[in-house]
Amino acid sequence: MVDIKQIIKDSAELKQSMLNDCLNEIESAIEIMINAAKKGNKIIWCGNGGSAADSQHMAAELMGGLRSHDRPAIASLALTTDSSFITAWSNDTDYESIFSRQIEALGSEDDILVAISTSGNSTNVINAINTAKAKKLKVIILTGKTGGKMAGMGGISICVPSNDTQRIQECHLLVEHILCESVEESILN
Repeated sequence: MVDIKQIIKDSAELKQSMLNDCLNEIESAIEIMINAAKKGNKIIWCGNGGSAADSQHMAAELMGGLRSHDRPAIASLALTTDSSFITAWSNDTDYESIFSRQIEALGSEDDILVAISTSGNSTNVINAINTAKAKKLKVIILTGKTGGKMAGMGGISICVPSNDTQRIQECHLLVEHILCESVEESILN
C-alpha cells in the first residue's frame, strides 16, 4: 500500500515551494488574463490526457462561473472538446496539429492560449504555441520543473518545481483555479 501521509506531505511541500518559484509568473498570468477577459478576448486552453481534462474544466469555470453564476460569461474554450474535429483531423492528416489548426480558425490577436503539458514536450501543444504566437495571441505555459521543449516559448511560463507527473498535475489544478478565480473576481468588481 502507498504511504498516504507521505503523498499528502509531498504534495503540500511542493505547493509551498511554488510560493517561491512560481508566484511572480502566476501574478503575471492573472494580469494578462484579466485584461483579455475585460476586453472580451477569448481564453483558450489545450493539453493532452489530464491536461485535456483540466482544459475542459477551466474553460467551463470561466464561461459558466466558478464561485458566481450571476456574473457575465467569460469567453473561454478548450480545444480538447470537439471530438468530431479531433478524430477527423488526426485521421486525415496528423495528431500533431489538432490544436494549432483550431487556433488558426478560432484564435484572434490578444486572445490568450493556456498551453498545458507536464513534460513540456507535447508536440501538438508546442505547435499550438507556435501558431498562437504567429497570430499574436498571448501565451501562458503550465509545465513541470524543466519546462521541456516548451521552456521559454511563451510570454509567461509557470514551471512547477517537480518532475513527478501526479504532483505537477495537482499543482497545475491549483494554479488554474487561482487564475480562474482571479479573473472571475475582477469581472465582479
